[in-house]
Order: sequence, then C-alpha cells, then structure tokens
Amino acid sequence: MINITIIDRKGQAHETEAPTDMNLNMMELAKALELPVEGTCGGMALCASCHCYVESENQLPEMSDDEEDMLDQAFFVEDNSRLSCQLHLADELDGLVVRLAPVGE
Repeated sequence: MINITIIDRKGQAHETEAPTDMNLNMMELAKALELPVEGTCGGMALCASCHCYVESENQLPEMSDDEEDMLDQAFFVEDNSRLSCQLHLADELDGLVVRLAPVGE
C-alpha cells in the first residue's frame, strides 16, 4: 500500500492508501474515490480528460509519446502536467500529490 493525495478542483485534499498490486492507475483511483475525473478514453492516453498536475517530487516514469501528444492538445498545461491514466500505482509513487486540472472549454 502507498499513500496518495489527490487535490480536487475545489482545493480539497483527499488522502488515501492505494494498493500497488492491482495494476491500477491514478485515474482509476480518483474514480474509485468518486472524484470528477472523466477518463473518456478509458485510460488509453487518447484524450486529456484525466489531466492532472503532479505537486510532489516523486520520481515519475518517462512520459510516452502518446501522453505528450495528448498534453500538447490539452487546456491549462503546465510543466508538471501528466495524464493520470498513465501514472500506474507503484511503490515509487508513495507520497504522491496530484491536483486535478481545470476542465477546458
């Protein structure tokens, strides 16, 4: 189990423990907590509806070309932007803090 904090769009922090042995990603964890993450493409890096900002200093896996391409098309992209569907829960993410990105129009 690892500790994760997800900050919703209203600024409220949701701290939780998450398993690392179920091949879950951050988008699935946010949905399990009933946070407003759409995940329209089902976690295939084909949309940016699960866009988030990584606010902790965790060592993250390299961004794939598909993820980078989707973020190039997303709204409100920052240097710490990631697609939460591409952040798979692993021991290295213990203490991870992410903030849900605003919804683009």
